[in-house]
Amino acid sequence: MSFLDPYRGLLLSVLRVMSGLLFLQHGTTKLLGFPETKFSGVDIMTMGGAAGVIELIAGGLLVIGLFTRPAAFIASGTMAFAYFIAHFPQNVYPILNGGELAALYCFVFLFLAAHGGGPLSLDHIYGRKK
Repeated sequence: MSFLDPYRGLLLSVLRVMSGLLFLQHGTTKLLGFPETKFSGVDIMTMGGAAGVIELIAGGLLVIGLFTRPAAFIASGTMAFAYFIAHFPQNVYPILNGGELAALYCFVFLFLAAHGGGPLSLDHIYGRKK
């Protein structure tokens, strides 16, 4: 779809911001209790709490586009770990084990780690484009 070519950078930035916001909410519910869900109030010394710290910090960094590549790489690894620890033992198929979101996050973040945050990011503004 070549008609979207002029918007590639902008759409990369939109993907980064939206996936960062969606990831961030997992950290805010776990650690800050907002919005309140069944995952709210986890102990920070548990695997869920450690994941919440990564979700909160990496999600925030992804939203603003600062240290995008390392934040996305760590987030990708966290989601791969979550998939294989929490979902894969239940069933091989993501549709049956509830792991579709973890798998999708893993590969979106891996893409962002490879491509960076796009032109609307603090990394780009401050010259950390490489």
